[in-house]
Amino acid sequence: MNLPQKMNGIVLTGHGGPERLEWREDLDVPSLERGEVLILVGAAGVNNTDVNTRIGWYSKGDNDAEDAAWNGQALKFPLIQGADVCGSIVAVGSGVDPSRIGQRVLIEPCLVEAEGGMLQKPWYFGSECNGGFAQYTRVASRHAHAVDCDLTDVELASFPCSYSTAENMLERTRVKRGDTVLVTGASGGVGSAAIQLARARGADVIAVTSPSKATSLKEIGAIETLDRDANYVEALGANSVDVVIDLVAGAKWPTLLDVLRPGGRYAVSGAIGGPMVELDVRTLYLKDLSFFGCTVLESQVFGNLVRRIEAKEIRPLVAETFPLRDITTAQEAFGKKGHIGKIVLEVS
Repeated sequence: MNLPQKMNGIVLTGHGGPERLEWREDLDVPSLERGEVLILVGAAGVNNTDVNTRIGWYSKGDNDAEDAAWNGQALKFPLIQGADVCGSIVAVGSGVDPSRIGQRVLIEPCLVEAEGGMLQKPWYFGSECNGGFAQYTRVASRHAHAVDCDLTDVELASFPCSYSTAENMLERTRVKRGDTVLVTGASGGVGSAAIQLARARGADVIAVTSPSKATSLKEIGAIETLDRDANYVEALGANSVDVVIDLVAGAKWPTLLDVLRPGGRYAVSGAIGGPMVELDVRTLYLKDLSFFGCTVLESQVFGNLVRRIEAKEIRPLVAETFPLRDITTAQEAFGKKGHIGKIVLEVS
């Protein structure tokens, strides 16, 4: 395949609003380091990580501070974002089997290898390195997982970040058949993924959502829904769930611990309701609770996810699609939170 030298894509020029996202038609097609593959991007999902990185949300101080990236370091601009990627391998670097060319792949967004070597601290695809909001992208071969199924690129691009995050939380909390799992923020990408993946493990799921989305979440596996404004203890009873999968945090956070059974497990990977919470440490130790902060994927998580996709144990939830060039419109729709599942950008 004769590859072009230039490509189209979206670059982030600095922290700030949507005006920081620029359409470019003169970007260099990535060159490959040892152990890397070049991917023709078919589709890329929109997610909280990309938006949070753009606005500097990860900073614990000034949103334009040196710690405003995913791993607490400064970003290098211009940056091609895009962590949710499906595409096809079109070239390989040294040390990679040429038979990989032509494979359709999903990119594992949590990276332990990049730029030709192993990393001391994991990177996130589209944050510490360029991602998938362009025609071509590169990644270490180990992070390009071949997928064999009849889903479209758009459907497959709905999986990587949300579903691997959800599967990681379920893996860390050892969710098993017979568990009762409470999922907050259940209509979003990670929340709706957690419902399906917990059901695939044989657990019963209670989804916290708005009444308008309750029926849709029951259709994908929730046995019960709970209004986000409800009193969780009154609705469910104290000590009533085994696991909490939390994406919200915020003011109601203490009640999540009240509904956990003694010995219960709590996992968090988001704070859309607000990052500052109040913890009564007595609840933590008197109930023998286990807390899990979940960002870096366990090594087996992404491979397990691909196998579940190929076995059709989970299904894609694509709410809306946009051309890559309309990324600001797509992120605006994403921010309204009126959808269930993922918003996906068509790239190639």
